This record gives sequence, structure tokens and C-alpha cells, in this order.
Amino acid sequence: MQANIQYLKIRSQALQVMREFFHAQGFIEVETPIRVPVPALETHVDAPSAGSAWLRTSPELHMKRLLAAGCAPLFQIGSCFREKECGARHNPEFTMLEWYRLNADYHDILRDTRELLLHTFASVTGATSFSRQGHCIDLDQPWEVMTVAAAFECFAGWNPVTNWDENRFELDLMRKVEPSLPQDKPCVLIDYPAPAAALARLKSENPLVAERWELYLGGMELANTYSELCDPALQRQRFENCAATRAALGKEVYPLDEPFLQAIEKGLPPCAGIALGIDRLTMLLCGADGIQSVRAFAQHPGELW
Repeated sequence: MQANIQYLKIRSQALQVMREFFHAQGFIEVETPIRVPVPALETHVDAPSAGSAWLRTSPELHMKRLLAAGCAPLFQIGSCFREKECGARHNPEFTMLEWYRLNADYHDILRDTRELLLHTFASVTGATSFSRQGHCIDLDQPWEVMTVAAAFECFAGWNPVTNWDENRFELDLMRKVEPSLPQDKPCVLIDYPAPAAALARLKSENPLVAERWELYLGGMELANTYSELCDPALQRQRFENCAATRAALGKEVYPLDEPFLQAIEKGLPPCAGIALGIDRLTMLLCGADGIQSVRAFAQHPGELW
């Protein structure tokens, strides 16, 4: 097992606190399928096969189908899976918290996130600050908010919003931008280039930018947020483009999720949502260096379990 038992107790307490937080705000807790007939199409995210189906990489598409049916606001805590992801911050199976609101955008979800983290840390640790890699991070102080364009111009010397290059973007994000983000305060990297929108809508006043942000705490990416794309034709086109890209890369190409597309064709109101990693959050709560110490029976690199 090799997990720290005290850390598992902290994890359990945090899960209880977060559930209470959402229930107090009138959220509906849902459970959606873990073994899915069609995984979400994302260029660099690979779903493990499970017989004639796959294990989900995220519950997002099923949760949006519930949103379209009027089930809102809603949240879910559960297992997700990614192929070939194993290391200090990754496990092939991991726990995700996702929540969604109708008639909301990514700014609303940012307010939720700040309130949730302040409440969770205060309830579990008795403080709103914590230490990581020699830095004291106070969640109750102003959060740094940087646009992707500004961060890349500052730390990588170019602007991916106006000069998109996918390979350069991914490499510079990992090697230059993320290591240079503030380590002593929460940092929100906001307004992604349109080609990196994933399932986010584009800004009406600037279609070169997507309404997407990611949160970094102590240099570790913790959450990914969208003002959700609700246009069925554009969503279908993005899926088809992603399928073509995966084929060109020699990756497995998944079918389009037709029930999801049909659901948003019937009408998905403006909405926003977030995916937040529970294992990484637990690492921050515990001061742990690796995911293996905060998950029971986590996989170590090169190990069968």
C-alpha cells in the first residue's frame, strides 16, 4: 500500500468537508458511469480500454448531459483514468472533483474555487496558509491572475494567442512558463489561445481567446476551468478536428459522443465548470511530496499492483 495512514485520515476529512460545502449551497451530488462507451476526445489524453468500452478520463460529458436536462448545480467526486501517467504527481487512476453551474462563467467558478479552498484548508488544517518547497502560501491573500499571453511573453518570449504553435506552446508551457509562475501565492493562468480552448467557449469580444483558466498552487497545477462551449455545431467540429489530429499522431481515435452532442443540440444553457484534482489537493493539505503517499494502493513507476 505504502500510503501514509495519517494522510489518508486527512484525505477523508477533506472529502467530508468538501461534500458539506457543496450540499450547503444546494448542489446535487451525482454519480455517472466510470466505464463509458465513448471517452471525451482530447488530443493528448488517452483513455484505458475496458473490453468493448473505455474507462473515463473525466465525467464531464455525462455531467453536461445532466445539466442540459436541468439537473443543476451539480458536483461529483470519483475515479478517473489516464493511460501512461505515473509519477510523483500522476497516477493511472486518480480522483477528480468536478462541479458545474448554469448561467455562470469561468469567473463565477473562480469565486467558488477560492471559497472552497479557504473553507477546506481552514476546516482541515486550522489555517488558510500552508508551506510548499520553502514557500508559505496564504490562500486568503490576493491571488495572482496572469493571462496566458502575458505569461508567455514574460517567460518564453512570444505570444501564443497571436502566433499559435501547438508543439512550441506545450513545450514552453512545461519547461519555461510553469516553472516561472509565482510559488508564494495562488496563481491563475487565464484566457487560453483559441486552439487550446478544449471544451471552452471563445470570448465574444476576442475570438482569439478562450474562456479557460488553470490554477497553480506552489507551482503545481490543481484545477482546469471553462466557460463551457454550448454550440453543438462548433462542438462537433472541434471533436472532428481532434479526431483528425489524433489519427495524424498515430493515436487511437475514439468515436464521437453522439448522445452528448444530441443533448446540447436540444439546448444547453450558458454554464461553467471545473475539474480539480483531489490527490494533488491532499498533497498540499498534508505537505506530501508524492501522490503515492496520499492514495491507498497508488501505482509506483514501473510497478504492478
